[in-house]
Amino acid sequence: MLTKKPLEGEQYCGIFLNFTRKFLREMYRMPDKKPWSENIPKWKESGVKLPRRPEIESLFSSMIPYFDPSVEPKEDLMRLKLKEELLVLLHMNERFAPTVFDFTQPWKIDILDFLNQNYMYEFTLEELAHFTGRSLATFKRDFKKVSELTPQKWLIRKRLEVAFEKMKSTGAKVQQVHADVGFKNASHFTTAFKKQFGIPPSAIRRE
Repeated sequence: MLTKKPLEGEQYCGIFLNFTRKFLREMYRMPDKKPWSENIPKWKESGVKLPRRPEIESLFSSMIPYFDPSVEPKEDLMRLKLKEELLVLLHMNERFAPTVFDFTQPWKIDILDFLNQNYMYEFTLEELAHFTGRSLATFKRDFKKVSELTPQKWLIRKRLEVAFEKMKSTGAKVQQVHADVGFKNASHFTTAFKKQFGIPPSAIRRE
């Protein structure tokens, strides 16, 4: 996720070019693709800031007219723009080739990092798999590598642990905490809390 803000009150406009896996698969077979060695390492960074180069500035300058909402870009022209950008990357740095043409598996992010940041939200297993860049089967297999619990039980335990710390440190009431950590109602939260810690939430506040 990127947060972009205007500089000193200036108007901000952004252009984003997305390469879909389908597009990249098609471009992988293009005859004018620059060859590369299989020993070239991929980018490890999740984001790469590109240098200011004439071919990049020319590409984005040619798209400025599309900031006008009355000017609708044509699909075939946009496809040419995407191909142009891909070729620019491939010629700019050889590490882009093994990165963008890696079809061995979908893009993945760390499962526990994602859950620790989003434990309070209601996700289906399919959504968790999608948001972490996995198929459902791969998500289940990878999750078993990092936890003995099921994803649902892991989330409940995480929510209860966060609630415990909040109530202990701030004296917050059940009505304040249960929704913040992702429980839909107070009674379910109280039952789960007592099962996890052996005491009701009210006992934490008394302590």
